[in-house]
Amino acid sequence: MGLRLKYVSLEADENHKTHNTLGLSSKHLVVRRGQPFKIKLLFQDQSLDPVRDTLIFHVSLGDLAVELHSVISKNGCSANWAAWIHPGEIYPRSVVVNICTSCQAPLGLYDLQVHTLNSSGQHVYVIGHFVLLYNPWHPYDTVYIPSEEQREEYVKNDTGILYVGTPHNVIRRPWSFGQYDGEILEICLNLLQISPQHSEHSLRDYVHRSDPVYLSRVVCAMINSEDDRGVLKGNWSGTYGNGVNPSDWTGSVEILKLWAKTHFSPVCYGQCWVFASVMCTVMRVFGIPCRVVTIFNSAHDTNANLVIEEFYTDKGEKLHHSRDSIWNFHLWCECWMSRPDLVQEFDGWQVLDPTPQEKSRGKYCCGPCPVRGIRRRSVNLPYDAPFIYASVNADVLTVMVKNGVMVGRSIDRNRVGSHIYTKRVGSDEPQSLICSYKCVNGTTQSLAVSLQLDRVPVFGEDIMMSVTLTNRGRSPRVLREHVNAQAKEYNGTALHTFWEVHNRLRILPGQVFAIKHQIPHCRYEHVLGGDCLVNAAVVIEDEQTQERALASEEFNVNTPQISIEVTGGDRVLRNQEQMAVISFTNMLGMALTGIVLIVEGSGQTMRREVTFKPTALGIKMLHASVAFKNCQAIIRGFLKVTVTAT
Repeated sequence: MGLRLKYVSLEADENHKTHNTLGLSSKHLVVRRGQPFKIKLLFQDQSLDPVRDTLIFHVSLGDLAVELHSVISKNGCSANWAAWIHPGEIYPRSVVVNICTSCQAPLGLYDLQVHTLNSSGQHVYVIGHFVLLYNPWHPYDTVYIPSEEQREEYVKNDTGILYVGTPHNVIRRPWSFGQYDGEILEICLNLLQISPQHSEHSLRDYVHRSDPVYLSRVVCAMINSEDDRGVLKGNWSGTYGNGVNPSDWTGSVEILKLWAKTHFSPVCYGQCWVFASVMCTVMRVFGIPCRVVTIFNSAHDTNANLVIEEFYTDKGEKLHHSRDSIWNFHLWCECWMSRPDLVQEFDGWQVLDPTPQEKSRGKYCCGPCPVRGIRRRSVNLPYDAPFIYASVNADVLTVMVKNGVMVGRSIDRNRVGSHIYTKRVGSDEPQSLICSYKCVNGTTQSLAVSLQLDRVPVFGEDIMMSVTLTNRGRSPRVLREHVNAQAKEYNGTALHTFWEVHNRLRILPGQVFAIKHQIPHCRYEHVLGGDCLVNAAVVIEDEQTQERALASEEFNVNTPQISIEVTGGDRVLRNQEQMAVISFTNMLGMALTGIVLIVEGSGQTMRREVTFKPTALGIKMLHASVAFKNCQAIIRGFLKVTVTAT
């Protein structure tokens, strides 16, 4: 009759714990490559006889397949495909089998069969499926990262902090990556299945999934929907009537589930922080260490000459004469992997940018490009090194024009990529990565002018700033000062001027002259967008020589914070209803009118009680935001809570 199988236990709880995959799926066994996992076989009428009986396991991913002949062994296996049985794990009518996958095996959903064979006959049984992920815990895996703290942060942490705003006023924006939420793993696997690479040649796609360089490019292209059935559609128009304002998203789960629910139709809408954060979720699910990085003053160099051109009038108003742009902030991902296609020195963090800006080998994706290569100015590296290098290192050529004629020019070599941040391991504080990307140079000017804020501006208060002039010449000068403030969008688009002043002054040789300026809050409250960004510029003109100097500063105005308090403290019980009190104090001199609430004038406080029921254990985030009809600023707040079983 042969050896007949009655029941198989995939030992999911034990395997998920040892493989650091606990919580990733309730539907499938999830394991990491290069590491053995156990299954238990229960037979109907007899026990396994190691001399008489043979177990052959058939593992397949699409048309890829491997056969594993089980052996009796005390020592286990190396990081290759194998199946073995420890002598002490053969029991009456049952046996525990250890199955090990290769460290170079492709990622995916595998089918598993077992063939029982002896002199009496052969039987074939379908055991089920298992999901194989990359293994950053295994030294032979190409995504191995040696620090346990970094694995906890860049693979297992399901919450994070994004940094937006401006270099002088960095704003924290919480994000829930949500890789342990139900269905997310399966959705991420579907992302690979509907990619153009899989549709065009499934066998080749399965083979190449063993390489994180290949897989990261597939994911990067599939996060945006410009040339495939990707997750997100970008929108920078300021009008989001047929979808969601990108600023309203607080996590990846809702986006990915909506994409799957609509049969993989693109979710509307995303901007850079949304694209990067959703990609970070997918990469962490797949086991590739990933972090979201913010580049402040990120350049978009359209003609690949590593120079960004900006144009101003002689009165300090920014013009739209160039396709080049500088975004106040831009977010992309860094993923950790070795680069066997390059020399070993380029292993480590790689830039991947899913925001659709330029095509890379025919697809809207960018990277992976070694961060070390950017610092070493190796712009000949694959993939997209020139574009990424310019994003953090391009020179800014500022041209002043009057009646269509250039009247001044200057070059700034430090403005682009002035700050580069990511979330610090184990903390919500930012970690500077600027020394990983670039060397900072100094600049000098003849007629020196600078513009800076006296203090961080707060919504509802006047903006205080100073212009400082230095006359390095040997004679006195009569100068005209033109100061201008424009509302702007973070991706570089300057809008209308809402405030300007013009002065005439005299400065002595060698004199340093400071001028104070005050922008009344009533001039900006109704015109600033949701990010509350301002482009301020000053032009100093010598009346006699017509020499001109320009300085500019882009900054954001701080908005009030929403306070969130949980009744009973920040430790809450799973599956039990909790109460949170959300409050916001309006310090503006006007009533703020919302969709369902009105917050009256200065000092008045809005309080709302809401209930919630946490379903997952660990550290989670509560988010709150309020938008108003008569003010474009968006008020946000967040609170971390610890969800426990008891």
